[in-house]
Amino acid sequence: MPFTVLDGGTATELVRLGHSSIDGDALWSARLLYSHPDVVKQVHKNFLEAGSNLAVTTSYQASVGGFMEHLHITNSEAIELIQRSVHLARNACDEVAQSQGTAPGLVAGSVGPYGACLLDGSEYTGAYMDALSDEEILEWHKPRLQALVSAGVDLVAIETIPSQREAELLVRLIEQEFPDSKAYVTFSCKNETEVCHGEQFRDAVASVSSSTNVEAVGLNCTAPQYVTPLLKSIQGLKLQKPIIVKPNSGESWTHHAGWAGRDSVQEFSSLVSEWVEHGATWIGGCCRVYPEDIRKIACILKSLQTI
Repeated sequence: MPFTVLDGGTATELVRLGHSSIDGDALWSARLLYSHPDVVKQVHKNFLEAGSNLAVTTSYQASVGGFMEHLHITNSEAIELIQRSVHLARNACDEVAQSQGTAPGLVAGSVGPYGACLLDGSEYTGAYMDALSDEEILEWHKPRLQALVSAGVDLVAIETIPSQREAELLVRLIEQEFPDSKAYVTFSCKNETEVCHGEQFRDAVASVSSSTNVEAVGLNCTAPQYVTPLLKSIQGLKLQKPIIVKPNSGESWTHHAGWAGRDSVQEFSSLVSEWVEHGATWIGGCCRVYPEDIRKIACILKSLQTI
């Protein structure tokens, strides 16, 4: 199965480029779709030029209601802003392809978990799912999905999902409302066997991988040391689809102190060959994974492709 190089941490690359104000912002990186769209496009280009085959839109924490509340814009303007995330990613793919003489990268529309809008950290636990009905979750996600699909994404990135039920609901929504759309699903995991809400990673993967709309499945925003055990846990499923590995750098983050522990984490790229041995074929990174890290991953996968 051929390899696909994914991108890295969009928000942390935006911070590296000087936009540290997004940390703690209610809209996070999505605010820059409104205030600095040129910088958003540049981040996509940075990852594409480093070797990424795919650009994930800056819509992880975007929602129609969130944009209306925090930017004081109308419903239609909020939808247009979500669609802008697709156009910026598409333009970046086209411009890099033209300059390099290669085929354009794909555009994946980021659909983050409901908890990202609550600003209480529950996106990393999935605790909000215990208080919400299926209908409430579906109603919240549908407008963003509609905006991304109508703007022409190549696939939907259902990412950093902490709960098996939320992932199942999103896949059902695509099957029923957007049946011609393809998606990938990645779960955030808290240890070697469980997604953040507590379900077994193996069960969560199995619950969505049978859908014909799901192109690939795996994990993201997960500590690198958990990746190999998590991959081992799903080997018995014998998946006939690409397996995604998109972990964070392994550093820890706290609200007041920010990121810490860069010197103590294992070199991210040193684990790539091990992940490939255990089935991963779509590989990139999440928080604190930069274009230089993606460049290393691309070089490793290229060398493995020739073996």
